[in-house]
Amino acid sequence: MHLYTPPKPAENIPVVDLTDSFSPDHARRKAVAWEIHKACRETGFFYISGHRIPEELIAAQFEWTRRLFALPLEQKLRLDMKNSRSAGGYEPIGGQVLDSQDASAPAAPPDLKESYYWNVELPDDHPFAQAGMRGYGHNQWPAEWPGFRDQMVAYEAVMRDLGDRLMALIALSLELPEDFFVPFHQTPMLNLRLVHYPPQPAEARFNQLGAGAHTDWGGITLLVQDEIGGLEVQNVAGEWIAAKPVPDTFVINLGDLMARWTNGLYRSNMHRVKNVDSQGRDRYSIPFFYSPDPPTRIACLSTCKEPDAEAKFATCTASEHMLEMFRRSYGYAPAA
Repeated sequence: MHLYTPPKPAENIPVVDLTDSFSPDHARRKAVAWEIHKACRETGFFYISGHRIPEELIAAQFEWTRRLFALPLEQKLRLDMKNSRSAGGYEPIGGQVLDSQDASAPAAPPDLKESYYWNVELPDDHPFAQAGMRGYGHNQWPAEWPGFRDQMVAYEAVMRDLGDRLMALIALSLELPEDFFVPFHQTPMLNLRLVHYPPQPAEARFNQLGAGAHTDWGGITLLVQDEIGGLEVQNVAGEWIAAKPVPDTFVINLGDLMARWTNGLYRSNMHRVKNVDSQGRDRYSIPFFYSPDPPTRIACLSTCKEPDAEAKFATCTASEHMLEMFRRSYGYAPAA
């Protein structure tokens, strides 16, 4: 593996077919991992096909997403995420500032989106729940819709399985044992997010987007988007590439924790969502954030630096990093 060859500026986002990742043949799984290696170095983004997630489950997830955001604002605010110790629930339009600009620049405008967070459901006697740890505990959902909770649980289960498969492929891509990351994902930080981007308003401020330019915070993100489009990814040359909707695929990208773990070898890449080309239509997307257990120490992996070289990032725990990023984005942090 040529770990230290500088990546080339990508002109498009590759599609990686996962079909052979289900094969008992190690060589075929390793070939899929190599395609992921190239994508993680060049863009930090790739599509996956052949993932085996049922189309009808994805369609139902979008249907519940549309129904939720069609509720009156007063009803949605009953589920406000600030009322939840686990930081799960509803986030109104303008509730988050994702733009990762320099701290010395003028304050970035808030994002033009509304969201709903679904976190890990744990019993009250679990240590993470007892500690009030962000992302663990009880979720908020519309009480009059029991089918909503059932759908979220079903979707989260299949996405966790897909996340496990991708982490095994990433381990192979780094010349590590296929099960290397398993001990760090026993009770992983899982966050399912439903997102609604209304049409760009005429009174929007300068550089006010659906989601400002940012990197994701955690391990990996598995995104399914509707047909509207608007997601853009920055390549190593600083150019923006459109991540156009591709039927029957997920968009996969790496977060900051994976960049730290790989000593910057794999990219946690800037991306944004622009509403301006939606032609007056609402856009919906459903990202699933899959990150290691909160106590996991994120230190440079042995295969990701030259011998005797210094690590580029200080060691931290997964929870320390995530809480700091939450504080920067929302202006407050839930319990650690």
